[in-house]
Formats: sequence, C-alpha cells, structure tokens
Amino acid sequence: MSDNIEVCTWAPDPDADPRTFAYTFGGQSPVVSVKPGTVIDSWSFDCFGGRVQSTSDMSTSVCDPRFLNPQTGPFYIEGAEPGDTLAVHFVSIEPRNTWGVSTTVPFFGALTSTGTTSTLQPALLERTWIYELDLQDRLVRYAAADTKFTAALPLDPMHGTVGVAPALGEVRSSLTPGDWGGNMDTPEMRAGVTCYLNVNVEGALFSFGDGHARQGEGETCGVAVECAMDTVLIVDLIKGQPTPWPRIESDDYIITTGSTKPLEDAFRIAHTQMVHWVSDLTGQSTIDSYQFVSQTALTPVANVVDTNYTMVAKVAKEHLGNVTVMNNMHARMRAKAAAWRAQNGRK
Repeated sequence: MSDNIEVCTWAPDPDADPRTFAYTFGGQSPVVSVKPGTVIDSWSFDCFGGRVQSTSDMSTSVCDPRFLNPQTGPFYIEGAEPGDTLAVHFVSIEPRNTWGVSTTVPFFGALTSTGTTSTLQPALLERTWIYELDLQDRLVRYAAADTKFTAALPLDPMHGTVGVAPALGEVRSSLTPGDWGGNMDTPEMRAGVTCYLNVNVEGALFSFGDGHARQGEGETCGVAVECAMDTVLIVDLIKGQPTPWPRIESDDYIITTGSTKPLEDAFRIAHTQMVHWVSDLTGQSTIDSYQFVSQTALTPVANVVDTNYTMVAKVAKEHLGNVTVMNNMHARMRAKAAAWRAQNGRK
C-alpha cells in the first residue's frame, strides 16, 4: 500500500454506556476527522447493541426502544461541502462473531398490524432465533423453533444502515431511510460496492451500522440475521457533483434507491433517478432513457418494514456501452482496496 493512503482505526467502545452511541443521522458530533482517501478499519454493533444473545432474550424486554440501531460514527470528512458527493467503498464486511440473531417483534414487520396500518388483530408471537454463522464454509445455519427443520443458507454480509447527516439541519432516526441514506436495508450494500451519498452539511458526517449476515429482499419480518460486523471501507469525495438520492455501483451494475411511503412512490423515485442517470451517462434524451430503463431495469425490494420503505433499481453496465460512471471512482477505489488487502495480507 502506498504511503499516501491513510488508515483510521477508530471503533466504538464495547463497554460504553449504550446511551452514548449515535442513534440518529444528524444531531451528532463527529467522533474523528478523516481525509478523503482514508481507509477506515472499524466495527459496528448489531441493531440490538448486543443485548439479544439467546432464544430466551426478547428484544422488547432487554432493549430500550430509544436505543436501537446504534451507528458507528459519525466521521467528519475533511473538505466535504454541500453539493459534493461522498463515495464510500466497502472493502470488507465480515461478521465479528460466530452467531447472529433474528426476531419477530409485536406490531412490526410487513405481515402484521403496525402503528400506521392498524387493525383489530392481536400482535404476532414474539420470538428469537439464534443463527450459527459458519465463517469457514460461508454459511448461515437456520434451525426452526417448532420443528426439526434446518437449512444452510449462503453467508452474504451487508450493512442495512449507511448514511450522512440530512439537509436543513434535520435529525433523523437511524431506523429511517431517506435521501440521506440511513436504514435502507438493501442487500446490495455488500463488500465490493461503492455507495454514493449527497453531502448535505460540512464534513458530511458519515455513519454506518446494522450489520446483516444475510437478508431476504424486503426484510419481511423486519429483522434480518443481525450481527456485529467488522468493516473496512474507504471514503473519498467527488467535488462539485451532487447526488440527490443514494446510488450504488458494483462491478456489474449501477443502482439507484428511493425511500418513502407508499412503496410505489419509492419505486418511482428509484426509477426516476435511474432514468436521469442513464440519460447523463449515455447522452440519450429523457424520454429515450425512460424507454431504455423500462426494458433493462431490475427492481429488487430493499425493505417494506421501516418507517419509510426502500426500493432499488439496477441496470447492467454491459447494456450501457463504454461509459464513465461517477468519474471512474469505483474502479479507482477498487484499486486502492486491492493495495490495502495486499499490504495487510487480506484476500
């Protein structure tokens, strides 16, 4: 790794009072200042702050609802100004422990009554499942609670929550997604991708958390296989280029997001952003780009459980021809990640 790549190893104190952690985007003082191009080597708590550890632990009993989804950060990015784009490349996302947890929570999830979809039916049964994480064979081992059914599922680590401080001085819960990012809960946020976030305040104030060993699209019950996560990422800036809604770039796809209610409006945001992005990349008119995206987009559901819902739209790069995406930032960050791995003996 070249000498001009700085490394920040700040991490949360596992023994600190949970009330001292960040549970919002905005309204938090930065924990450390880093320069663009810095490699951040850190970790994050699971969404329960490590307090749900066995099948006898019910989240509503052992967790204070004010202190859910603790975030690592915020990191102050030097030189970040409103109108810039923060680029975050995930080098490595790995479970910190060999177990993960999922639950059902009364009046929370896609297939139950909630506070905003109110009916007379009683709450679903509250229950906790503990998953074995086989890090060597890259498996998440499921065991049913009421029968002997088991299954070995592929390990697919991701971060549910990635974001910056919102605009207009707003302070938003880490349980909520929006144009600042936040709790988008998309499985697309895995190692090897680059996330692009609009800078709304000086320093951006970037945070991340809510590690998932794996998650089905939609996160239907509201809780993935939650786990503490060791994460290495790189931050950088694209100066003078705003990004109205979070974007993601992988080796094979460009991806847009939209977060709101109802779900069809989240779909519309994600697809509108994709139409404009494809138009900018290819030089097509808006109406031609609309037609093109209509025939090429994939639309996985990210979540239908949070206070806002999130949809994503994906278009394969192979359909776009020889275009330069976000000033070629993803490729440059991939190269820097490879240099960091070589220096540190990581695969």
